[in-house]
Amino acid sequence: MTATVLAAPGSDSPSPYQRLLLPAVAPPAATGVTRTERVYSRARGRKVDLVFTLPTRTPPRGMPMSLLLHGRFGTAHSAAPRGLLDGLTQQVGAGSVPPFGFVAVDGGPSSYWQADRTGDDPMAMLLDEVPRWLRERGLAGSDGTPFAVAGTSMGGFGALLYARRRRERRKPVEAIGTIAPALMTSWTRMRKRGAFTSEAEWAELDPLHNLDATRGIPTAVWCGTSDPFIVGVRQFVARARPALVRISEGGHTSDFFSSTVPELVRFLGSHVPNAGPD
Repeated sequence: MTATVLAAPGSDSPSPYQRLLLPAVAPPAATGVTRTERVYSRARGRKVDLVFTLPTRTPPRGMPMSLLLHGRFGTAHSAAPRGLLDGLTQQVGAGSVPPFGFVAVDGGPSSYWQADRTGDDPMAMLLDEVPRWLRERGLAGSDGTPFAVAGTSMGGFGALLYARRRRERRKPVEAIGTIAPALMTSWTRMRKRGAFTSEAEWAELDPLHNLDATRGIPTAVWCGTSDPFIVGVRQFVARARPALVRISEGGHTSDFFSSTVPELVRFLGSHVPNAGPD
């Protein structure tokens, strides 16, 4: 049986980035595309992959972008739920949502999207480097700042943490989308993951301990009733009162993650700001 909870919420020449997206023979503009680039992250001290999910091969200049954060042991290539490209392309092509895209980047296998003891700092990469990379490619407005953030599992934890950091910088995101966010209710369980040096560090960063940090930002949560994080998710839902909640049958599986795509695209799409270079 399915249990569902809903809460109301100049030039004709292509740019250098658009030329990168154009194949030898251009298909119809409504055809979406996934592209990968390799860039160097000073914050992480290594090269990382940038993976773009775009609703058209020639995105308009300044097209809004959402961050897309991968889960534990994942990479930028595994961040997108199955079917995201098709779902995004179809909804943008039908005019159901304004044009926008997603960008994923390697954040480390078990970082929870925060700095570790070695100085590897994926959160600094998201805050300080991703906007420059997007701006250089003519995406995300004049300053390259993503309008939203989404993530699955560890990436859902990271999405809430990123939104908190953006608010602290007085530049809050327009929306947050979390799929089965890895919200644990006990330090005993979290300690086994080796992502935090102490219970105090975890509590300082954990979204369940910092609900006010993102309160008021439109947030959507999806989780399966058989998901190992369902207890923490239910606590978050009860206390944070997200704008949209969908709790239904399913586990922590790619099938469940894929099932959220239509709503994820609609929810983020409903918060897309006006596109353009400003």
